[in-house]
Formats: sequence, C-alpha cells, structure tokens
Amino acid sequence: MCGIVGAIAERQVSDILIEGLRRLEYRGYDSAGLAVVDPQTHKLQTARTVGKVQALHDEVHQYPVHGMLGIAHTRWATHGKPSRENAHPHVSPDNIAVVHNGIIENYQQLKRDLQFRGYAFASDTDTEVVAHLIHFTAAERKLGFIDAVKQTVGLLHGAYGLAVIDRNEPDCIMVARSGSPLVVGIGMGENFVASDPAALGQVTDRFIFLEEGDIAHVTRKAITVWNDGRLVKRDIVRLPQNRDEVQKGKYRHFMLKEIHEQPQVIRNTLQGRLSKTRVLDEIFGVEARQLFDRVKSVQIVACGTSHHAGMIARYWFESIARVPCAVEIASEYRYRNVLVPEDCLFVTISQSGETADTLAALRHARKLGYLGHLTVCNVASSSLVRESDLAMLTHAGREIGVASTKAFTTQLVVLALLVLIVARRHGLAPEQERRFVEDLHELPEVLQETLGLDAEILALSHDFAEKAHTLFLGRGIQYPVAMEGALKLKEISYIHAEAAPAGELKHGPLALVDNDMPVIAVAPNNELLEKLKSNLQEVRARGGQLYVFADARAGFRNEPGTKVLKVPHCSDFLAPIVYTVPLQLLSYHAAVIKGTDVDQPRNLAKSVTVE
Repeated sequence: MCGIVGAIAERQVSDILIEGLRRLEYRGYDSAGLAVVDPQTHKLQTARTVGKVQALHDEVHQYPVHGMLGIAHTRWATHGKPSRENAHPHVSPDNIAVVHNGIIENYQQLKRDLQFRGYAFASDTDTEVVAHLIHFTAAERKLGFIDAVKQTVGLLHGAYGLAVIDRNEPDCIMVARSGSPLVVGIGMGENFVASDPAALGQVTDRFIFLEEGDIAHVTRKAITVWNDGRLVKRDIVRLPQNRDEVQKGKYRHFMLKEIHEQPQVIRNTLQGRLSKTRVLDEIFGVEARQLFDRVKSVQIVACGTSHHAGMIARYWFESIARVPCAVEIASEYRYRNVLVPEDCLFVTISQSGETADTLAALRHARKLGYLGHLTVCNVASSSLVRESDLAMLTHAGREIGVASTKAFTTQLVVLALLVLIVARRHGLAPEQERRFVEDLHELPEVLQETLGLDAEILALSHDFAEKAHTLFLGRGIQYPVAMEGALKLKEISYIHAEAAPAGELKHGPLALVDNDMPVIAVAPNNELLEKLKSNLQEVRARGGQLYVFADARAGFRNEPGTKVLKVPHCSDFLAPIVYTVPLQLLSYHAAVIKGTDVDQPRNLAKSVTVE
C-alpha cells in the first residue's frame, strides 16, 4: 500500500505518472513501478524498481516506455519483502495490469483457487491475485473488461483502492474504492486517477472524490461511476492550485489550521487500515504478523508530546490487550540499566523521526534483546523509520507549528490500531473489536463536532491571559491528557502550568490552590467520574476557580466558582483523543490574547535533533 497514479491522455503519460509518484513520496514506500500501453503494438510495457522513484525515473529514461494510457504505484511492503517481483503493477498474463493500495484479506483462498485453475504467481503479494482474478473472470464468464472488474471487486474482502488497465481496452482505466481513498482528476481531453489529489497538482485542479464502494470507468472524455450496481453522480470539486501545506489559508496561525485539520488527517491515518469490523493485520509490514504473535509486553520510549501519547497507550494496552506496558522518557531510558522482559516489543514515537534522544534510545535498545522494534512516526524518510524493524506512519501531513497538535492525535490513532492488533492475540473477541473499530470510524465526526466549541473556548480563554499559573487535573487515562494540556499552555502562552492526578491533590498540589490559580479538569463520563467530582470539591472548598471540560452527560453545571464546557459524548476508548482538542484550543486562544508567538514559541524547536 502507498501511492497510486493513473493517466489516460492524448500525450505521453510516463513523465506524468512519475511526477505524480514523486508528489506522494512523503507517504513512505520501498519500491515503485508503472505500466503503460504501447499505442502501436497494444502491448503492456512495465518498469519496476526497488528504492526511490528516482530509480524508476532513471530506468524509464534508459529504456523508454511510450503510451497514452498508464498506471503507476509506490509500494510499502505488507505481503512479501521489498523486491522488483513484489513491486506493482502486477500483470495477468500479459494484458491485465493492476495497482493496489490496502489489503485483500481473503487473498490466500483466492490464490489457492486460481492456482488450481492453472495460474502461476510471480510475487508474494495479495495484489497479484486481483490481476489474475480479473483475467479469469473475463475468460470464464466471457465478460468485457468493465464487467469483469465489477464482478471481481465483489469477491474481494478487505480494504482496497484499485486502478486497472487492459491492453485490449486501451481507452479506459477502471478504478474501485473500498476503505482506501481514490480521486479522479479532470483534464481537457484527458483524465487522471490517484490515491491523493496532491499527486495530480501538476495536471489539474478539478477532482471527483470517489466514495466508499464506488467503481469508476475513466476515459479521456468521460467518467462513469457505479455504487452498489447503480449509476451515481459525483460532484467535481475545484481545489486551489497552490495546496502547499506551508500556507495558512484562512487561519491566523499554523497551529489553529493544524488543530482544525485533525478530523481529516485522522481519516487519512485510518484509511486502508480498517475494514468495517477489524484492524487489518498487515498494515504494520511484512514481518508484523509473526512478531505480534509473540508479544507478551511492550516498552514505549518517547519525548514531550509523544511521551504523553505513549502514556495513554499504556492504559489501552493494559485494559484492552491485557499486556503489561512500560513508558519512559527517552533521555532517561538511555542512562539506566534496563532489564528486558521476555518477548517485549520496543516502540518509539516521534513526529519527526529524528528526535535525538529517541533515536539514541532505539540504538541502545537494539543491543538489549527486545523481540522487535517498531516506530510510530510522521516522516517516511526519517532515521527512526529506517532503523526500526517495523514502522507505522501517521498521515498528519506537514506540521508547521512547533507545538504539536495533529501529530499527537494521529499518533494516538496509530497506537490504538496497534493495541487492537495485539489485543486480538490476547483474547479480544471479534464483537469487542468490532465496537472499537466502529468508534474509530466515528472519530473524525466526533472531533468535527468538538471543534464547534471554538467560540465558547475563546470566551473562557480570556480568564487565563493574566494568570501566572494553571493546574490541570485528570484521573486514569485522562491524567496524560491533562499533562498534554499543561504542556500546550506553557509552550505557547508561557503561563506556568502543571498537571496532577486528581487523586493526588491532598498529597501536595492542593497547597497551590487559591482564587488566583485556575484549575482545569477533564471529566469524561467514565467509571472515575464520581471520584473526580469529590476531588474537585476539594478545590472549591479552597476558593479555587474551576474550569471543567465535561461530558455532556456527566452532570456538571455552571455555578459560582465553576465554569463548565460541555464536550460531545464519546466512548471511553476515544475520550483521550476527543478531550485533547478543546485543551489545544484553550492554549491557542490564551496565547493569542497574550500576544506570544504561537507558531514559533521562544526557545523551542520543531525537531529536537540534539541531546
């Protein structure tokens, strides 16, 4: 899985395809390839290389391919190691070519059936099954290309985005979407397909965003879309020519823009990684299944905001997967005498993938006998990705603001996927997993609703601008959320802020409370709610000013000394992600009111590449 580009035009398309792949390089990949139909011989010409798109470019320029119809792909290995044989496109036998993002869950059964019928496989991938199945369906049922693709798609289980061409049908591309994004780019007498509109910015600014279950027939002059067997119409959307992520657009600061991007980047992070009912095993790479089968415990190492993500994941690992999990700050982990439990998975978390302490911790850990090393990261080409056994990329896009927002929430999403995959091996029932997956599918909409609280949070933030100190409180899994809220406030507004478990108030923090110390509490409607309410009464009794970010069903109300912001109801599973967003907005607005440099706060850097 990674990037798809396709083109049908009245000009040579190989350079268009390669440029499209270049524009998707940020996603991470290990091989690249293309297939083009020669207009003279009607033969498929293919080129596949291991490594960077530049290697594919060099091969195509050394051995040119000519044609006005083609598809191309960058691959991140899930089935089979990175190799020329496993690179896309896959061909059957010499006329059907397929590129594919996602995972075909029932490919092994389909492969056995096809082998029984005489098909030979040249790769270890699930994608080659699709190519052979289209060829077999067309031949066995005497179907044309369009109907053969439609019937084949109906046999596939899993998540996929497909682009298919047939040398005998040189005037069209067939595409299909199920759980993995695809767009059609509209040109003048030419049309394009891609997994991301960013791949096509050099040729068009008009797009059709295919919806779940869509199958489309793309020619030079027309696009026909079916869903569930019926013809449907999809709107054409014009995107600005300059979609560069270093533009603020309508937002005053990058941080605010990135806060509001969170519903979409979480959709991006989930796409192709979930079916309707389960997390797809192979999303963590070729060796993941065998490694995850052995995991008995987890060690997480990270810094700053990423460390808070790891602390939240610890609660998930222990409550959902029933697996022991330790979390440590990278700079501390490096300098102690570590005892490694049997079959322990070592996990690093970093936005940049170049965080010096985290990278050094990984290099130290590789000498200590861990079961394997996995990184959660936002930069495909980073050192952490290259040096880890397994990697899972967050699709947060480029984050400009120094104070991390969307990178943090996408890290939590990826960690949730990891937890569910491990939990499945430790007794998580399919019905339980289905409920968690449904929650994840709903998460972008819940976050969008939460962002609707922006005006109320702006009003609250005026209470903080002149304060010197703030205390954040949370219980259980919300304690690291409180820590993240305190970190954001201190990073960008320079207000001293600290977090404490609400149950610890009587053991020290209560001494700080007076009418000049705002106290912020996060209060989802969970099993610790009543205990939290008791803790907050301790604050009220000392004259503290309470600001409670509470579930709409939690029973809090505004009264003297207490202001309540009602957060949309969500599952306990999603609550750490949902409650992070209003705290980000509070910190942002307080900083703007104070007049600090929101995007580049003093003394801080985006990527900490020194110890």
